[in-house]
Amino acid sequence: MIEPSPTTEQLLRFYLDAGVDAVLSETPIDRLAPIAEPEPAAAAAVVEVARPSAALQAAAAALLPLAPPAPDVAAMAAREAASSARSLEELRDLLNKFDGCALKATATQLVFSRGNPQARIMLVGEAPGRDEDLAGEPFVGRSGKLLDLMLASIGLDNTNVYIANIIPWRPPGNRTPTPQETQICLPFIRRQIELVNPDVLVCLGNPSSQGILGTKEGIMRTRGRWMDYDTGTRTIRAMATFHPAYLLRSPAYKRLAWQDFRAIRKALAG
Repeated sequence: MIEPSPTTEQLLRFYLDAGVDAVLSETPIDRLAPIAEPEPAAAAAVVEVARPSAALQAAAAALLPLAPPAPDVAAMAAREAASSARSLEELRDLLNKFDGCALKATATQLVFSRGNPQARIMLVGEAPGRDEDLAGEPFVGRSGKLLDLMLASIGLDNTNVYIANIIPWRPPGNRTPTPQETQICLPFIRRQIELVNPDVLVCLGNPSSQGILGTKEGIMRTRGRWMDYDTGTRTIRAMATFHPAYLLRSPAYKRLAWQDFRAIRKALAG
């Protein structure tokens, strides 16, 4: 059965998800074709650059968001907004209204958290993937299922853990968030940690440990070590360990992750 051709809106959505944010021309250009010498008369003529039709420009404008503010301005606005949140509900509402991060425009929805906000342990990853973007909750795809098994191995589940990400919106194509995007979102996850106020903080993967704990070395050197995370009012025991997505690609390191989770279980029992 032959599938119907995609509509203009579907094509624009595809290009937007792929990171294309500008329409230059309706006519494709073969940049590998040999360049013909122009006629003398044509060389002297003024050539007008091809422009997309008014209808195509209007359709693209309806789908493409306004440009976000400069990163430094957005980061300052994020700090001010995050510091004003007095509860997790307020923080979620502020993130839903915040337009300083361009990732919000390409994501399906905000991915804020899952689990129990009264939990003694909080885990923080990097950014949502496709499954999380659709569900609106972090760690619900393949890596989330592995994380649930890892937590179950030390007697934890969704009722006694709280899980979030540094970046609450999915980057297009699951690309790595830029340093600017991370810096803009950091004030929100820091405030989220303050409001949850766990006894144990677990950073999943290198971006999380470097962004939250300020580590400079790679995850191989930082994992399994207890560190202090200062909220300004309290010091929380923190540990970095492997991201479940990394363990799916490199299952040989599950043994080390198990050692880390045993240490976490011991800390929670103390």
